[in-house]
Amino acid sequence: MEVELREAPFDPAAELAAFAAPGAGAVVTFTGVVRGDDGVERLEIEHWPGATEEAIAAMVQEARARFALSAVRVVHRHGTLQAGEPIMMVLAAAPHRRAAFEAADFLMDWLKSRAPFWKKAHRAGSAAWVEARSEDEAALSRWGDGRGPASTVS
Repeated sequence: MEVELREAPFDPAAELAAFAAPGAGAVVTFTGVVRGDDGVERLEIEHWPGATEEAIAAMVQEARARFALSAVRVVHRHGTLQAGEPIMMVLAAAPHRRAAFEAADFLMDWLKSRAPFWKKAHRAGSAAWVEARSEDEAALSRWGDGRGPASTVS
């Protein structure tokens, strides 16, 4: 399965060990972790079931079209996550390192800017929705149109 959304925690080492990439000369992984900076105790992540998986799967196909990949996988959590817990992981395998690095970078830029997730940061006695960051939009713009298949989700 190339895309997995889950509420339960996952083990990045186990994900990497299970990642099959025949013929790959390079495997690049990125694991995002809930930051505990600014007093964040936990993060609440909501998504649109069905549509979120569809949007991420479409972007995975876009990555496959842009880069010579042997295998790719995206794991993303939803629900309540504590500071320090893994929130998501991208695994990209290719015959050569450049394609694997670029595919992982591309997918991360897209996930940060366009994937249909909503995040609420909980701090002592307060909670606030996390706003989009201009830095993430700028990173996405490096890839051209930046929309990819996600524009089909309305």
